[in-house]
Amino acid sequence: MAQLGIVNLRKTFGDVEVLKGINLEIADREFVCFLGPSGCGKSTLLRAIAGLEEVSSGDIVIDGRSVVDLSPADRDLAMVFQSYALYPHMNVRKNMSFGLSLRKFPKAEIEKRIAEAARILQLEPLLERKPKQLSGGQRQRVAIGRAIVRNPRIFLFDEPLSNLDAALRVNTRVELARLHKELQATMVYVTHDQVEAMTLADRVVVMSGGRIEQFGKPLELYHLPANRFVAGFIGSPKMNFLPVTAAHSADGHLKVTSCGVEIATQVQGQASDGLTLGIRPEHVQLVEPGSASLNGQVLMVERLGAESLAYVRLSGGEVVTVSVDGSHLIRDGETVGLQPDPVHCHLFDGQGQALPRTLPPELAHLLQA
Repeated sequence: MAQLGIVNLRKTFGDVEVLKGINLEIADREFVCFLGPSGCGKSTLLRAIAGLEEVSSGDIVIDGRSVVDLSPADRDLAMVFQSYALYPHMNVRKNMSFGLSLRKFPKAEIEKRIAEAARILQLEPLLERKPKQLSGGQRQRVAIGRAIVRNPRIFLFDEPLSNLDAALRVNTRVELARLHKELQATMVYVTHDQVEAMTLADRVVVMSGGRIEQFGKPLELYHLPANRFVAGFIGSPKMNFLPVTAAHSADGHLKVTSCGVEIATQVQGQASDGLTLGIRPEHVQLVEPGSASLNGQVLMVERLGAESLAYVRLSGGEVVTVSVDGSHLIRDGETVGLQPDPVHCHLFDGQGQALPRTLPPELAHLLQA
């Protein structure tokens, strides 16, 4: 397998710069996801790595060697696209072997590689079928198998599960995680689905506007977002944001005020204007309304089974999402109190950057694992 380095990579289309100085180090055998909204540059970055997109400046290094001037065929990478791109007139076996045949591999070696890929992907019973006889998930496995038989240095995946239904996406995610462990391969995976990124990746690259906002482990992005963009993009339902004023507390952490209510935090920093409090729906507790809590009226409750989501309008007009147990009897129109958990409060400055937090030992230990 291989290490991958991206050095100050830039890409422009006319006057529009879509990659704005990307720097990245991906370790050997690591599974890394590029995550971000449409138009953030993640697919362009993947295509640049594959050699399908010419870069404007910068370098791409694989195992210490620059490949930026090499053709896609000479980079020894395998790419799995959103569309399966299978040959409809060929059966599964021939679809998987076609590329090796063009490269004049010995027949015995081709058969050996197909047998191994079919075993890994559980395709043995399907080798003689044509694509029209396969389900969407089976076709995607064939596309992945076609990449496996090449034995590339790096696997590249461009939103490979987008065409699958919800249940099949879950099953295929499990298969991809198992595949990574079995192959011990370096994999780079593009997605706009944070669930895919958080469940599959060793580390996640969060992108926005052609830049990397943060690169870290999934739980690090969730508990220690670098800025307001990452905090709002990671997590479902998304994080709540409230404007606040701040003053130091006796222990060096900030206490903030929102809607006339003082809220303790474990955030360090200086009191300043333009601060924003961030708190996730799962870190807000419903309490009896009173002077010590944020009070508001329930606008709507979404009952999802194991949990319910309550949308509460505060006295200042802001709407806060609260996640509660599905058996909770909260009702539309009810007046409730909200109590944010101090341990999980985030504060962002006027530029959207996160202020440092003091983590409890159990959470610090989890992030170091």
